[in-house]
Amino acid sequence: MNRKTALMIAFFFGAGLILISCAGMPAKPTESNFKSPMVALEIVQVPSYFGYWYYDAKATPLKGKPGANSAVLPVAFLFNITNPNDYPIKLDGFVFTVAFEDIDINIVNAYETQWIPSGKTNQFATVLIVDVQQVLGGLMIANYEKVKAKNTTPWNLLEKWWTEIPNMTVPIEVKRGAATFVADGVQKVIPFAAKYPK
Repeated sequence: MNRKTALMIAFFFGAGLILISCAGMPAKPTESNFKSPMVALEIVQVPSYFGYWYYDAKATPLKGKPGANSAVLPVAFLFNITNPNDYPIKLDGFVFTVAFEDIDINIVNAYETQWIPSGKTNQFATVLIVDVQQVLGGLMIANYEKVKAKNTTPWNLLEKWWTEIPNMTVPIEVKRGAATFVADGVQKVIPFAAKYPK
């Protein structure tokens, strides 16, 4: 084999190695190749139940100081977040409004971050904790017209929600959701919404 043939073989062999190594490299994130991740509500649960009760400042407690106090209702949300991209992405912000029977109750802001590998689905859990007194204020002021349109009272709705939501017999809605994703300096905000039970 002459020197020219040996150099040609070495050149093509080297070029082949370079092409093979480049083929295995992940794509670099850009505005144009950043596909929208998918956010889907998997389940809603009440992880702990404390009953339905409320007492005002006139009631004398057995222990502690008098005051207006009420039962809390924790509601846990579990989301599936799928990354369709050829590179990992970071969930960098997560916010949504929770509504019971189409009445806005509160906003959930989750500040945890997590990386989602390419082509994989992660689960993201967050909890809303509200109490009777807090929701009562919203029903009497901000949502007065919606309560009136339902031909009921704030107290009737509160009792219904606190006693029926643990059994998932009240429609719960995730509204105005926004999930922020980042990959190598490129950012994308994805809107999401869901209803439960589905």
